[in-house]
Amino acid sequence: MKSAATSGTADRDRTPSIAVHSTADLEHHMVEKAYARWAPVYDAIIGPVFLAGRRAAAQAAGRVGGRILEIGVGTGLSFPDYDASTEITGIDLSEPMLEKARQKAGTGRFPQVKALAQMDAHDLAFPDSSFDCVVAQFVITLVQSPERVLDECARVVRPGGEVVLVNHLYSETGVAAAVERWFARRTRHLGLRPEFPFARIAAWRETRPEMTLVERTALKPFGVYTLIRFRKEPVASV
Repeated sequence: MKSAATSGTADRDRTPSIAVHSTADLEHHMVEKAYARWAPVYDAIIGPVFLAGRRAAAQAAGRVGGRILEIGVGTGLSFPDYDASTEITGIDLSEPMLEKARQKAGTGRFPQVKALAQMDAHDLAFPDSSFDCVVAQFVITLVQSPERVLDECARVVRPGGEVVLVNHLYSETGVAAAVERWFARRTRHLGLRPEFPFARIAAWRETRPEMTLVERTALKPFGVYTLIRFRKEPVASV
């Protein structure tokens, strides 16, 4: 997981109404505080858990190549997953997490990492069409306004580029869904949110006709994480 947050009431009001049980979106201060606590042990505890999803997202981004923005770069666990042909810019809300990432970048082992910055994903400080690909690994379920963050991802990616997401998504029915709802109510203070429906991402896509869903894949071995790719279609010339 990585962090990124904040948004106003207007953004919360535009959240699509989804017919599924779900807890409220996480708040900025909760996420920032939680990941300050996670920073010292994040690589050891969380790194192995998210390995398959992290690599799948980086591989998808690598196929696009060029300038890649990683939202929620965290401690820089994904740095080895990108090759030297890419140019990585990483942002995160958590300064303690970023400090770990800066230490990794400072070793010189990852020349593909060009910039790291503390930044709120709801308000990216980049011009339109700045990147060939935007990657958000284990982020979109944790921000205060997922739709606002997705809007920003769509804004800063160039036409023809891609937005790549990887996350655990809500099971929606059955025992797994009940367990996720129970777990969610008890782990918010840890900056975790195990139940988030794909329907919410699909509803956002309906508001952005230039964004085409090109992949939705449950990742092996157990299908716990889902890889989602959107391509930004070029604007047709008149």
